[in-house]
Amino acid sequence: MTSGRLKVMNSAAAFRSLHVPGTPLVLANAWDAVGARIAAASGAPAVATTSAGVCWAVGAPDGGVLARDEALGQLARIVRAVAVPVTADIESGFGDTPAEVADTIRAVLAIGAVGVNIEDRVRGGAHPLREVDDQCERLAAAKQAGGDGLFVNVRVDTFLAGAGGLAETVERAKAYVAAGADGVFVPGTADPHTIGALVAAIPAPVNILAGPGSPTVAQLAGLGVARISLGSSVAEAAYAVVMRAAREALETGTYTALADKADYGTLNDLMR
Repeated sequence: MTSGRLKVMNSAAAFRSLHVPGTPLVLANAWDAVGARIAAASGAPAVATTSAGVCWAVGAPDGGVLARDEALGQLARIVRAVAVPVTADIESGFGDTPAEVADTIRAVLAIGAVGVNIEDRVRGGAHPLREVDDQCERLAAAKQAGGDGLFVNVRVDTFLAGAGGLAETVERAKAYVAAGADGVFVPGTADPHTIGALVAAIPAPVNILAGPGSPTVAQLAGLGVARISLGSSVAEAAYAVVMRAAREALETGTYTALADKADYGTLNDLMR
């Protein structure tokens, strides 16, 4: 085994070990190299990307529009920027078929990432979610291509898309785990009772999307959550500063939106 492959395998094992129910992995999702370095410098043991942030940064809308090569190019910059494990949000897998999803996985591993998020959302279809059997085939192909070097986190969009409640979410999650998913990401609910029920019913580490209005990290830990993601909210908050600063400078000629900016020297030193 080459030293590079061994390093990736060790990184994958380290990343997998971070998914402990009750002691959740907390991820402030990044979309560029400096964001990844900030997360790592803040003590994060791993870095996750956000597809929305990546898309916006390279000039595309989120939701199945960005070309795979462009997404992987940004992922490569993020992986190079940090020494901690990186997991990539690859939307629905950047492929129409399971074989094309497997191609994406091989490319992700070649870059050096050790995890992926794969969602079951379908854009432009008659139903917002993929058929369960279809998604299971895609997950099985991803797992076969990735093996032990890849942590497959499947995103179940029932709540986010308004396409099902607790029972539908659990049914899908169990099928996805049986197909090879290592973890289950359920965005779109902040209700502690629902989250606790998901953790109790799903036979894999559960990932929750958190933000204002969500239970705290400590509360989610108490519910048995294994992973907490901030998702696109970090990028949205950063771009809100851009919006406020631009409008203020153009409309009032003042600069108060910039008062709490990050220090230039600190950011520059992070990138050395």
